[in-house]
Amino acid sequence: MSRKLLVTSALPYANGPIHLGHLVEYIQTDIWVRFQKMRGHTCHYVCADDAHGTPIMLRAQNEGRSPEALIADMSAAHQADFADFLIDFDHYHSTHSAENQALSERIYLANQAAGHITTRTIEQAYDPEKAMFLPDRFIKGQCPKCHAPDQYGDNCEVCGATYSPTDLLNPVSAISGATPISKASEHYFFKLADFTDLLTHWIQQEDHLQPAVRHKLQEWLATGLKDWDISRDAPYFGFAIPGSRDKYFYVWLDAPIGYLASFQAYCQQHQLDFESYLAPDSDTELVHFIGKDIIYFHALFWPAILHGAGLKLPQHIYAHGFLTVNGKKMSKSRGTFITARSYLEQLSPEYLRYYFAAKLGSGIDDIDLNLADFQSRINADLVGKVVNIASRCAGFIQQHFAGQLADHLADANLFNDFISQQQSIAEQYEGREFASAMRDIMALADKANQYIAEEKPWVLIKQTDQHATVQAICTMGINLFRVLMTYLKPVLPALAEQAEAFLKIPPLSWQTIDSPLLAHSIAPYQPLMTRIDPKKIAALQKASQSAGQSATPKATPNTGSKTENKEVVTIADFAKLDLRIAKIIAAHHVEGADKLLQLELDIGDQQRQVFAGIKSHYQPADLIGRYTLMVANLAPRKMRFGVSEGMVLAASNDKGGLFLLSPDSGAEAGMQVK
Repeated sequence: MSRKLLVTSALPYANGPIHLGHLVEYIQTDIWVRFQKMRGHTCHYVCADDAHGTPIMLRAQNEGRSPEALIADMSAAHQADFADFLIDFDHYHSTHSAENQALSERIYLANQAAGHITTRTIEQAYDPEKAMFLPDRFIKGQCPKCHAPDQYGDNCEVCGATYSPTDLLNPVSAISGATPISKASEHYFFKLADFTDLLTHWIQQEDHLQPAVRHKLQEWLATGLKDWDISRDAPYFGFAIPGSRDKYFYVWLDAPIGYLASFQAYCQQHQLDFESYLAPDSDTELVHFIGKDIIYFHALFWPAILHGAGLKLPQHIYAHGFLTVNGKKMSKSRGTFITARSYLEQLSPEYLRYYFAAKLGSGIDDIDLNLADFQSRINADLVGKVVNIASRCAGFIQQHFAGQLADHLADANLFNDFISQQQSIAEQYEGREFASAMRDIMALADKANQYIAEEKPWVLIKQTDQHATVQAICTMGINLFRVLMTYLKPVLPALAEQAEAFLKIPPLSWQTIDSPLLAHSIAPYQPLMTRIDPKKIAALQKASQSAGQSATPKATPNTGSKTENKEVVTIADFAKLDLRIAKIIAAHHVEGADKLLQLELDIGDQQRQVFAGIKSHYQPADLIGRYTLMVANLAPRKMRFGVSEGMVLAASNDKGGLFLLSPDSGAEAGMQVK
């Protein structure tokens, strides 16, 4: 049965470039949408730039241009990146549009008329020099937990603590440097608690949310829903709230409405009935792909304001995890903060599309882009397995049979084995179990290569009476390649298009997958994909690095017995150290380092990465589960292998021995050393 789907990805903020972390979501969504279209469903995929808010206003001021000029340039850059990564939106719009303003006012006024909007006066941080209220991210100071300087008003990037801006030590405005003051202002609030019963029922529907997301929302509901501040004070770049004075819609109110505004613009261009898609009883499936960090907005606020305005609620909200690179948060110093454009300057977009697909499941777990694994997997799977089938068989067909395939399959049972998996692979795509689908497809590719290896057409071709057999074997290989490319088309649309040209066939579709190409002419083979050159990976990392890396520090102190050349410290100096009991939860060799081990340490309230020069004395496996001491408030050090976030303590003797310091039994991770 044909379905009618309206699909969105979260809106990228128009204040910076697209990076690989963003692309996890857009690639995941695009694969799912392409699959739905291949299956014959009506599926519209829309998106837009999130173009409002204080950061955009301030950046435009600093650059001496209007916010409109800034967001126009950023939109062009975003759309170029998406297009080059083969993200096929049906329409791409902006939240700063006439359609979005009209829809935002419509939804707000409907909720206001129904009694779901209230006002009250609140106290906020205010910059007296710039004469403006300050969002959390525009207040900086010392972290109240670890005292790290220059931290934002909502969380510390050194120790990971979260807090209120009022907890910051020595706070200053990130805009002017002035000390913020507290000032009262009237704000508009959406009464989210009015929708407790609706949301309780909605999140319990099995097909709306993933189990982990449903569980988290039930926790939030159990603690009680609070009013949501939907207003911001002037100056602000956004839409004015109807009937207010110097008040603007908070960006998170009009941003999700931007999904509908983008689709409305598409409907106007294609003469579609936009209102029929929004009706509560519409048969449209409204599907959102989002990151797990914005679940609260999409799974509580968004359904509530839609219902309050008498509009259709989402059918599915699919959240995904974050991207790490080489096991860590993206970092400029490690050369792993990779923008879409810097990637595209070195590598094919389809390499990344496939790698992400091979990692993505239906849950909200984070995925890792390990650059060494990335290179080996692309070379092994796509080049060594899939493309290899076509290249091995096409040469024989072209050279000995004038490009003509045989009129029969050499092994109909093997072909049927490939075809028989279309239902399970389709179910995996539908359920967003892309990694499982890729494993099954590559298992089929292994079978195809094994078949060719066992049949040895390069041997048989030397025997004149076996030429017809060779033609049938290679025809079989070409048809298995065609099935594989059909399965992979949602992931590798450009490669599929090249394959279609090589095979001289109409676009690959799920409906014709079981019809083999027989007595058919194919084009001369041209290389479809090449291996990743390691130099490209190195160039990508170099381009992503910030200038000037710190020298590699020693990870453990020399605690020998001689003290005559040591600087004397006072008890006050020693008291500055935050010594903690740390549990070693993981240990790894460091590639390219003679002395270092990479340790993952649990210090109770958080986890830390430390590089320690103990490789000559300890094996990683022997360290896991062991307790040791660490300096927890040592400033992070950038090393060429990564960031070391502390120091473990060890002692050495005059015989060259090195010994990690360990606490007595009974000590627990996180305990302070007194």
